[in-house]
Order: sequence, then C-alpha cells, then structure tokens
Amino acid sequence: MLQLGQIDRADDKPPYRQIAGMLRAAIIHNQLPPGERLPSEAELIEHFGVARMTVRQAMHELRSEGLVISQHGRGVFVRPTPPIHRLASDRFARKHRAEGKAAFTVEAEKSGYSPQVDNIVVNRQKPNSFVAERLKVSPNDDVVVRSRRYLANGRPVETAVSFIPAAFAEGTKIEQADTGPGGIYARLEENNHALSRFTEEVGARMPTPEERRQLELEQGVPVLTVLRTAYDTNDIAVEVCDTVKVASAYLLEYEFPAR
Repeated sequence: MLQLGQIDRADDKPPYRQIAGMLRAAIIHNQLPPGERLPSEAELIEHFGVARMTVRQAMHELRSEGLVISQHGRGVFVRPTPPIHRLASDRFARKHRAEGKAAFTVEAEKSGYSPQVDNIVVNRQKPNSFVAERLKVSPNDDVVVRSRRYLANGRPVETAVSFIPAAFAEGTKIEQADTGPGGIYARLEENNHALSRFTEEVGARMPTPEERRQLELEQGVPVLTVLRTAYDTNDIAVEVCDTVKVASAYLLEYEFPAR
C-alpha cells in the first residue's frame, strides 16, 4: 500500500509540486514500480485536500519528466518500459551479423524485449550538404535513404534514417524494405566494404511535433540523438545514420581505452 505524506501549507513550494515530489520519490524508490497505476485523481484529492486542478498540475509535471503515462479511461501509470541497454562496443560486432541479427535486434533481445521494425521507407535522393560532406560524395550523386521506426514489445523507442552512397547499395537488398539477415551492414560487407570503425555524436533535445507523433510521446518528454558514421577498412564513409531515441527508453554505454 502506497504511503504518502501531507503537503506543507507553510512551504513556499506550490502544493502541486509537493505532490509531484512525493509521487516522484515513490517512483524512484520503486514503491510505485514500472507499470503500476498511480492513485486516482479522486484518491489524491481526498488524501491531500486539494482542488482537482492541483492534482492535474502534479500529473502534468510527472508526465513532462517522462515518469508516467496516461491511458484513456484507465488512469495514470508509471512508465512501463525500463531502459534498453545499448552497449556501443558490442552492438556492431561482426559475430551478430554472422548470426543474422541487426544491431537493434541484439540490444533489444539482450534487454528482454521483442524487437520490431515498421514504417520502412526506401528511396533515392540527392544528399544535403551535411550528408554529402560526411559521405564524401557530390551533391549531384544519389544516396539511398532508408527510414524506419523501431519498437520494443510493441512500443516505439527509436526512429532512424540511414544515408548510403547509391554506388555501394546498388544491386543489394539495401534498396529493398527487407535488407535480409544482418541488415545494412551485412549487405555492405558482402559488397566488399568490410566495416572497420564507427563514430557517434550524442545529443539531447525536445522532439519535433512529427517525432512526438512517431514515437507516441507526451508533451515534455525529451529524446536522445545519435549521429553515426560507418567506415570501411579503406576508411571510406559508407553510411550516415541519424537516430532519435526516446530518452527514458535507453541506457547508453560506451567503452574505450585509457590512453
């Protein structure tokens, strides 16, 4: 049974923030575990002796932090998806491609989730100046653009857009919706572009309206951005991948030597 204190009327902190603070602490200390329903509006109003708007402001604050989600007709629940553990030093290992698994499949399964990919769109475009510079191609050259959305247990957690020089993708399944076992990188390696290294730039921001729609995010939930460039053994850039991840759905781990 969840035990909540009372608001302090002498405190300078508004009552809704005090209520949000108590519920936040209960979530952080696992008194309200992932997937658990929070007390109803009526229960919180009765317990704290506040107006309905005060409780709704408290819920809004928790939603804006990505801690809870609302389900129409059912109530407010602690966000049920714990982080997907993304280990950068292992996710692109050749052994996984040999087993026919792409990177997202590996990390989702290791974290206990069922992976899924949808909203796949593949076409050819002229690269913008940023992509052209990264791939060392001319703005007049074609690149294959692959956009898709990743889901864990049916819940959207990431979108990704890959840009591959058309010369490297031509004649391969990279230009098809289903790239086959091992994904894009397996097809590049089959096409004489053995991968050697990756660079990643990680950032954080608020999502655009379209990203909120695709990732089914509530107002105020941030995203992580990871911009990756893949290089082959000749140090030629073979792919630029722009990913947007639900911040609360991922734990990013990087390993590097001390030099």
